[in-house]
Amino acid sequence: MPRIAYVNGRYVKHRDASVHIEDRGYQFADGVYEVCEVRHGYIVDLTRHLNRLDRSLGELRIASPMSRAALTQVIRQTLRRNRVRNGLFYLQVTRGVARRDHVFPAEGTPPSLVITAKSTDPKIIAAKNANGIKAITVTDNRWDRVDIKSVGLLPNAMARQQAKEAGAQEAIYVDGDGMVKEGAATNVWIVDSNGTLVTRPAEHGILRGITRTTLMDVAARLGLKIAERNFSVSEMLAAREVFLTAATSICFPVISVDGLPIANGHPGSVSRKIREAFFDVAEKIAI
Repeated sequence: MPRIAYVNGRYVKHRDASVHIEDRGYQFADGVYEVCEVRHGYIVDLTRHLNRLDRSLGELRIASPMSRAALTQVIRQTLRRNRVRNGLFYLQVTRGVARRDHVFPAEGTPPSLVITAKSTDPKIIAAKNANGIKAITVTDNRWDRVDIKSVGLLPNAMARQQAKEAGAQEAIYVDGDGMVKEGAATNVWIVDSNGTLVTRPAEHGILRGITRTTLMDVAARLGLKIAERNFSVSEMLAAREVFLTAATSICFPVISVDGLPIANGHPGSVSRKIREAFFDVAEKIAI
């Protein structure tokens, strides 16, 4: 069955999907996106993802392409047409198509909306959880507004490539003071010596991850203590556990950073407990 994409009001074959060459997403990375997990036929945490989408659009002064009710139906229809029960959808909104000029196009220029969906193999995720993943640290060289989920991801792509070339799966950004920020596509957590879950505050300098937010609900259900504070690379290396959260991976345990083992070099029990409880706590909307 061919994959189907939604592009500006039409459902088209994925291989035929296209946008105009002067779409501002292509010309200026002038757009935002969301990625949302689908598990067992349910969309996970859709409300929080759409809330963040609205915030990102508002911060960049991009008009919403349609009402939330209409957008939800388009998302569902895209998932149904692709027969996704376990996987994800990717949603992107740009400022639209206009003659190339750095200033915003004329008021009333319609935003562009693209939605794609694909199935993923749960066994691959399960294997990464069982074995753990490796990470490296990199100096943060991104723009200041990383709290906006912008499509301008070139530094992230370069960091991920650097990680791959080092035999790792994620790059962790570090600020000028040697403090951990976030991964190239994840939020970073540690379990400190007291058993407290620690993650950097999300008011500024990192993206407020949806999985990160829901994980706090999960931790409360499990009776785990959370502290939002800065922590250094050295504290991360000395932690009882390190794990990464993201919509498509939930909670990946990190077994080494920059070639140095975390604890005993194996996935820890806290990340496993969180992962096992996550789906029960997260919002679930049937496709």
